[in-house]
Amino acid sequence: MLENLPTDTLPRLLRRTTLSAIIVGVVGFVVTIFVAPLLAALGVVIGVGMAIANLRFLDGQTAKVEMRGEQSTKAVRRQLGGRTTARLALMTVVVIAAVFLNAPLGIGIVSGLVLYQLVFVVNVMRVVTSQGGMG
Repeated sequence: MLENLPTDTLPRLLRRTTLSAIIVGVVGFVVTIFVAPLLAALGVVIGVGMAIANLRFLDGQTAKVEMRGEQSTKAVRRQLGGRTTARLALMTVVVIAAVFLNAPLGIGIVSGLVLYQLVFVVNVMRVVTSQGGMG
């Protein structure tokens, strides 16, 4: 679906998503301070930060693959998939360790990651609908 969009759309989408996620993360931090322990609020910030970092790494990794020129789809998937899987596994280990060490911090991190994903989906939907929908 996104591959049919103009080439300048993805960088704008990533920039908008990052800025939106920072704003939502700050709002989430402030709200969490009032309804949960302080470490949960810190966890929200950490979760949003982890998600943004993951997106930046994925963007850089994709740019490197594109600079190498034409490759088979299988080779590109293998290159992107292995590193992405490793990053997501590391993030999962960090979250699980945080939940066991300090439950409010861990749940805050998960909440930050979820907030980021919601912002990302909303931004993708906005771009797709502005470009004429999915059909």
